[in-house]
Amino acid sequence: MEKLGFGLMRLPQTDPNIPSSVDIEAFKKMADVFIAAGGTYFDTAYPYHGGSSETAFREAVVKRYPRDAYTVTDKLPMFLINQKEEIPRIFEEQLARCGVEYFDYYWLHSLGKISYEKSEELQAFAYIAQKKAEGKIRHIGFSFHDAPELLEEILSKHPEMEYVQLQINYIDWEDSAIRARECYEIATRYGKPVIVMEPVKGGALANIPERAEQLLKEYRPDLSTASWAVRFAASLDNVMMVLSGMSNQAQLEDNLSYMKHFTPLDAGEREVLARATEIVQGAIAIPCTACRYCTDGCPKEIAIPDYFALYNTLKRFGAVQRIVASTYYENLAETHGRAADCIGCKQCERRCPQHLKVVDYLKEVSSVFDAPSGR
Repeated sequence: MEKLGFGLMRLPQTDPNIPSSVDIEAFKKMADVFIAAGGTYFDTAYPYHGGSSETAFREAVVKRYPRDAYTVTDKLPMFLINQKEEIPRIFEEQLARCGVEYFDYYWLHSLGKISYEKSEELQAFAYIAQKKAEGKIRHIGFSFHDAPELLEEILSKHPEMEYVQLQINYIDWEDSAIRARECYEIATRYGKPVIVMEPVKGGALANIPERAEQLLKEYRPDLSTASWAVRFAASLDNVMMVLSGMSNQAQLEDNLSYMKHFTPLDAGEREVLARATEIVQGAIAIPCTACRYCTDGCPKEIAIPDYFALYNTLKRFGAVQRIVASTYYENLAETHGRAADCIGCKQCERRCPQHLKVVDYLKEVSSVFDAPSGR
């Protein structure tokens, strides 16, 4: 249980169409089982469940357990903040919502290029460091959704950050847009323990192609499909915690079945998972190899292979990856042309070794990510 954290982003709801309708009684039962099994780590955030995640945590855990029975992580939503004065107001509101006097862990939430620049401008790094000095926070860090080059810049400028929360799973490990392995290796090189988010890719890796699922089941019939994804992340040496956004008792029980007495993936399991990964990756909409020949000389500097990778993620895993894929797209679009900016010159198609109809694919990508519903 040392590596399993309870993510409070996908809690049970009384109405599946109303995110704020957290089923407190169901959550209480899940929290009881989690804590009884030895779990202590809970992860929440200001916008989760329409603002109800933090108060649900207060009702289900804080009011019912002594303070030393749990740890809580919360986050400062820099993507929602525009004025320096908003930072202390939100921080105090979060303490009140959670019903605690201090946070065990507190992150700058979902840093990308723009939110990082805003964090610097509004002195958010200094603010959370000051709150740590005051005893209102025990440990500080940030969650991250952007390129490894930016991660290195942040870590080099802010050695006071103690932890990094990264999206890591076996599909994103070598993904050309998310680049999870590179981000993990940078955090490790800087000596920052990693907390993993999205180990099951929002539930997508619990529903993989039938051939891949059969391969895993034949090798370990006692394990769920989702367990392979969680254990992949937990098996990484520098991973301190793997968050699982559990929505019901069945998911909790499944996680406990293999994480209560966790054992890392062995060589045989890694080989099988690698084969399953190839099958999942084979179910792609755009067969781009990310050679990047297409980007040289693009008059609009469009991040073509990266956008294709994000599009493939959506087509492969569906709506559960909409928010994450759109976040990465918007971050890339801050420094590159959008898919909609393509002028149809087709120099990319002339350079593509796969002879892809890049211009047509960009139109499809744009219809998904540049439409109002995708932004």
